[in-house]
Amino acid sequence: MNPKGLQHELKKRHPFKSREQEAVLGIMRTSDLIQNRFGRLFREYGLTASQYNVLRILRGEGEPLPCLEIASRMIQVVPAITGLIDRLEKQGLVERKRCDKDRRVIYIALTDKALTLLAEMDDPVMDMHREALGHLSKTELTEITRLLDKARAGLKES
Repeated sequence: MNPKGLQHELKKRHPFKSREQEAVLGIMRTSDLIQNRFGRLFREYGLTASQYNVLRILRGEGEPLPCLEIASRMIQVVPAITGLIDRLEKQGLVERKRCDKDRRVIYIALTDKALTLLAEMDDPVMDMHREALGHLSKTELTEITRLLDKARAGLKES
């Protein structure tokens, strides 16, 4: 833990120009640290963070979804969802299914291999969540979640 704060951590000579700048850079720095840890974990299973996100979305829905619906639910915006689905299909983790009512619509479905992989990853992923933020109290976790929700809402409005 770094009690001296972001300015010290970044070896920044001068104070931040504003509280907003310090907060944004703090969020970005924290996000980078968390993403790097999760990225290493996902690589152990042959996945990227975006690929894992697609698989989790599909498992959470419990049924196949169209590509654009998956893209709209992603944590990070992915410009090439089709390429991402292509790579998952090559790994045997998803399959494409045409809609019976509208042949232009293609649904993405999980394979049994993907469900097995996700089940194998569940505990290590939860452990990583606890490793990343388990040192915060429940009250602090609730507050950080509330503040991040509020920050995102402000970004969506502007």
